[in-house]
Amino acid sequence: MGNVTNENIINLNTAITFEAETFRRIQPEEYLRRYIQQHVRPDGRSFNHFRKTTVNLRNTTVICGIKAEVSEPNVNFPKEGYLVPNVDLSPICSPRFKPGPPSEQAQVLSENLNKLLKNSKVIDLETLCIEEGKAAWVLFADLVCVNYDGNVFDACVIALMSALMNVRLPEAVYEDGIVKATEEKTIILGLIRITYSASFAMFDGQHLLVDPNEMEESITKDGITVVVDETGKLCNIWKTGSSCSSEQLKTCISKARDRYADITSIIEIAKQAIKKIE
Repeated sequence: MGNVTNENIINLNTAITFEAETFRRIQPEEYLRRYIQQHVRPDGRSFNHFRKTTVNLRNTTVICGIKAEVSEPNVNFPKEGYLVPNVDLSPICSPRFKPGPPSEQAQVLSENLNKLLKNSKVIDLETLCIEEGKAAWVLFADLVCVNYDGNVFDACVIALMSALMNVRLPEAVYEDGIVKATEEKTIILGLIRITYSASFAMFDGQHLLVDPNEMEESITKDGITVVVDETGKLCNIWKTGSSCSSEQLKTCISKARDRYADITSIIEIAKQAIKKIE
């Protein structure tokens, strides 16, 4: 068999031949396997090649908006405010998602983002306190997926971290049971560390595919997500499906550290471009 491309007619060793797109739809796992045997992925990437990151991950796009409200602190943490992430996967981003309550996938994504924020201690929640035990800022991070092509978690993490770096809160004081805020003076968030994630799919138990797209995710049952900070320190690992070898895990961690450097560089370039416009 020659090199497999999206334009090829693929023979199933029978008298029947299929257009590549038809073959992909009716036999997606075998379709992917044919590419893997050629040491390439259907979209032309090698196994360890991330999709280009600008504001999105190729065809996966997430927008993050943060709104602030005032509430009473938790009685167990009277000096802390709140940071609440919420992921929205609507029919706008993909027909696979239906109108109505959040899907199970959206809920899992929101929960994992919340775990990442807490376990990695991304933000000093005490900087959100206005008056101990009386008033604190609640930051609602709304992450809306406007286009879905897999690996939405990594896109959410990038969008969330970028948004947090740009949040400015009005200076607020608590007087006689009332919170008074002025936009003349603002405060920045007490970010302790910035973390980014790198996700991998495992095909046939041996091939690690970084930054899996929707088709690859739908076929592979095994996945790994690695979260690191600016020092390269490992912050979180999520594993789905069967176990992986120590060598595979080491590869994932190494790739995640490389990915962190790439994302940081791209965001810095974007910041400089914005400054020139301003």
